[in-house]
Amino acid sequence: MPKIDHAPERLTVPGPDHGRAVLARKWASLLSRVTVVSPGREELDRELRDMLDTLCECLHSMSSDATRAERVGARLVALGYVGEPGLRSTLDVLGKGFAALPEFQPADRFAERIVLTLGALSCGFLLAHERSVLGLQETMHLSLLKAVRDAQWNLKESEARFEQVVTSSASGIALVAVDGRIVRANAALAEMLGRGPAELTGAVLYDVVHPDTVGLLREAMTALLDGGRERIRQSQRLLRGDGDVARISLTASLLRDAEDRPGHFVVVVEDGTELMLLRGELSRQALHDVLTGLPNRQYFGTHLETALRRADPVYGVTLFHVDLDAFGMVCNSLGRRAGEQLLVHFAQRLRVVMARERAMIARFHSDEFGILVENTAETPDIAAIVRAINDELAEPFFIDGHGLALSASAGVVHRPERGIDPIELLRQADQTLRRAKTRRRGQWKMFDREADAHDRRTQALAVGMAGAWENGRIGVRYRPMGRLADGEVAGVEARLHWDRPDETALSHECCLELAEPTGLVLPLGDWMLRAAARQGEWWRQSAGFSLPMVVGLTAHQVSDEALGTRVTRLLADTGLSPGQLTLGVPAGALAVSGVIENVTALADLGVHVMLDEFGLGPDDLRAIEDLPVGIVRVDRRLAEWQAWSDSTFLGALVPLVRQVGATLVVDGIHTEDQAKWWRAAGAELATGDYFGTASPAGELAGPFAGT
Repeated sequence: MPKIDHAPERLTVPGPDHGRAVLARKWASLLSRVTVVSPGREELDRELRDMLDTLCECLHSMSSDATRAERVGARLVALGYVGEPGLRSTLDVLGKGFAALPEFQPADRFAERIVLTLGALSCGFLLAHERSVLGLQETMHLSLLKAVRDAQWNLKESEARFEQVVTSSASGIALVAVDGRIVRANAALAEMLGRGPAELTGAVLYDVVHPDTVGLLREAMTALLDGGRERIRQSQRLLRGDGDVARISLTASLLRDAEDRPGHFVVVVEDGTELMLLRGELSRQALHDVLTGLPNRQYFGTHLETALRRADPVYGVTLFHVDLDAFGMVCNSLGRRAGEQLLVHFAQRLRVVMARERAMIARFHSDEFGILVENTAETPDIAAIVRAINDELAEPFFIDGHGLALSASAGVVHRPERGIDPIELLRQADQTLRRAKTRRRGQWKMFDREADAHDRRTQALAVGMAGAWENGRIGVRYRPMGRLADGEVAGVEARLHWDRPDETALSHECCLELAEPTGLVLPLGDWMLRAAARQGEWWRQSAGFSLPMVVGLTAHQVSDEALGTRVTRLLADTGLSPGQLTLGVPAGALAVSGVIENVTALADLGVHVMLDEFGLGPDDLRAIEDLPVGIVRVDRRLAEWQAWSDSTFLGALVPLVRQVGATLVVDGIHTEDQAKWWRAAGAELATGDYFGTASPAGELAGPFAGT
């Protein structure tokens, strides 16, 4: 490779520190307006920059530990931002700011982490705020207790202090007699209750407590009088003068006289309405999708459990798992922003379709949505609902001048059995959707218990295949490739075999079909190729075996960019001659990018290339002419077709292959009649049970057996 003397000039792009610095300054500017105890601006900038770096590290980390984000929330409280405005400003500026930072692009990849990190920050903030409030209440109580005790020694001085504390406190304070009458209340408590201080004096404390919770307060006050507790703390609801309810945190202690007899209760009230509202908003955000405003999967799952319990025994419920077709194409061609607009539009259309039904619509993830319908006698049939959804989507929706008209596919579970686990029900709908989308779009499919059981068995085999391979239950067997003219062995083909002691063994084709969806097909296929090459070289050295070793490649293998490199290394490691190796290439894979280049590279190495599964595609003959392919193998399905149908087409196929100079091999020859027909037609080689089944290397008959 020629040496490059000068690297190309690059534009200077601001790094992540620049973006963070701008965001930190904006954060400091907003917080400086709402602080209770304001530090210096330089100190504030420094503190916020350090906290912002910590949050960014949390977002980049794959760990689910939220401790550092919670500490940032607690530090905000320590800086003096102890109220709702401070937290609200923080969530607003960071929620938008993180999504705009270049280091967190694409934004949808980090959206969930941003929400979780800000949630952890909020949690830390709320906990620290609560501790701050409790600490303030504790300090106030101690001050009040000290003031009252000192009154025994110096009444005038203690009354003056008490008056100052009560009057200046932002918390509601009341001196309550042991019978519950309010002896004294400050202005803060009167404001919380929407009453005048004079109106509260002489009133009974229990009369301003909500009837649903007054019993708990009476019991707690009695415990204080009995000496069972020194202090009580409760979340309570007080009745305001305008009829509304004030949600508060109430703390009460008992003051005793010099003879240790109960004197008065000191009650401190902290208004928790704003905190409750903030918690409610955070809870709503945790249960709803940020983009569409629909319930998320967690909320949907909880609702599903409730709906199943109350379902009508006659009509039941119907669960739709809906997927927006071609969503990936929209995002790739028009950008992620267009995709997000499309999702919002789709959510709105779903609301319109289900407006008259008792239904919940949720966004699960990406372009997948769930719809739970609690059926009645008037509920439309499933086909009508799916048709209505697709009719709505068929109306063009314009994004930046592009008119989009898409379709949706759906998996449907109608009237599931009573007592079903909601998680299992969601799984059934998801799997049904996958079956509905197989090779088609804009369709829906009803849950089929038998098909689902078959799919689960197949998938269980697929996911357990790696373990079986590791444990040696998957091996390589070899079958002869025979000459139709005289029945002699003309080559050996390697085949996979999964030995299952308690069940039927799985064939080569089944193994490849199971390995494909999990991605195991590439390492497994490479392992089979290497094992076959070693066996072929061993046969050559020990028994003079010089016939071709045939290994069929999968579409996955033949499209791999490193195929040529791997085959070169394999030949070097095993010592097998390139001319003794024949690799089968599926004809259907030729259209895949990179396959033709790999076929040419294999031929350049001296490896023989066989076009497998020949005769099923319209361009198969052209491929023989255009590519360095000297052998073609007719697909076994055509051999089976010849056995029971008119063979005019197949009879014409053989001369065409011979005309381009290729050797014709036929797969699936199981009977003597088949062998005779293909021999008469002009085929030269064949594989199938007629010439021998796949066997372990040591059992294979022929001049190279016994190895």
